[in-house]
Amino acid sequence: MNSPFVANDVTRADDSLVSSTLCLANAQLVLPDQVLHGRVTVVDGVIADIAEGDAVPCGAEDCRGNFVIPGMVELHTDNLERHMEPRPEVDWPHLPALVAHDAELASTGITTVFDALRVGSIHSGKAGYLPYARNLANELLAAREQDLFKISHFLHLRAEICSETLLEEMADFGPDDRVGIVSLMDHTPGQRQFREIKALKAYVAKKRGMNDEEFDAHVQNLLGLQARNGARHEAGAVTEANRYGAAIASHDDTTEDHVKKSKTNGVKFAEFPTTLEAAQACRDNGIGVMMGAPNIVRGGSHSGNVSARELAHANLLDMISSDYIPAALVLSAFQLADIWNDIPKAIACVSANPAAAAGLTDRGALKVGLRADLVRIQRHNPVPLIRGVWCKGDRVA
Repeated sequence: MNSPFVANDVTRADDSLVSSTLCLANAQLVLPDQVLHGRVTVVDGVIADIAEGDAVPCGAEDCRGNFVIPGMVELHTDNLERHMEPRPEVDWPHLPALVAHDAELASTGITTVFDALRVGSIHSGKAGYLPYARNLANELLAAREQDLFKISHFLHLRAEICSETLLEEMADFGPDDRVGIVSLMDHTPGQRQFREIKALKAYVAKKRGMNDEEFDAHVQNLLGLQARNGARHEAGAVTEANRYGAAIASHDDTTEDHVKKSKTNGVKFAEFPTTLEAAQACRDNGIGVMMGAPNIVRGGSHSGNVSARELAHANLLDMISSDYIPAALVLSAFQLADIWNDIPKAIACVSANPAAAAGLTDRGALKVGLRADLVRIQRHNPVPLIRGVWCKGDRVA
């Protein structure tokens, strides 16, 4: 994949130059292959020097032995939706929601986010839902151009295969929309995340207030949509992702056959495989494995799927996403460091690895020449405390 997302961004957090010098000294610097006690110096928003030692030069910030890690890269988060609809049927004004979402992520050490927007709608039935992604993307991109964000924002289109209008909605996006990821989402009842129909019922019927008859009608509607549209929607979504220059992700792979189809589709990474079998098949086929931070923190999946800790022990975990709790990302990374007894490897799961999966070449590690996206962390066992966050050398939290 030829990604357009290289070191030529454009907002305060993304692309404007910061004409100041920053030095974080007396820190435990988490480099790609080691933890080095030293200092990192930033000039014009770029890491200019990394040096060993406990000296604190004049004007430097004394980190007092705290960790300094690369800014975290979030590939899949439902957090924006939570700000847009803080309660069922409550539509919060979008610009305040966007700004609050951005500030929350900055406060948790996330400096690059791929905001997940659903494409593909269902106009029929009680559980139907209407298009929103194009209009919201316009608002998000406008806010970015007006320099309203603290951190770097890209788009992640969640392509709902089991829908009525997927391809029409995807046609409204193009290569200039900063669409960095397209994930292939298939929520057809009886497979993947909803292998157990009762799990789907517990989720949808409660959320939508459906009785048994209405839920049964909803299931039959989804099965019909999959039969009519599934194959063409999946193929069309892949075509559109390639047109955008976006990385393609699978979602909730459960079987080896799912992974084989993902490989055929050119999938770069798998979001939340539900079984050990699927995770192993991803590894065998060169597909990165991403799991949710809440799964790691809680010690298991809330849906009864494979434990992220089990995949970590099997060395089948490459990336972590905060999913629905932004603050869980840094917490899970340090818990993963304890499991592996390897801090650089764990931090790579929230920085270098997701950056590479999304085709970002200018960030994700403490290296000279990369963007100065930095997070200072004091570890107060078992909780990592955020003590400072910088995007391109500009302090944002």
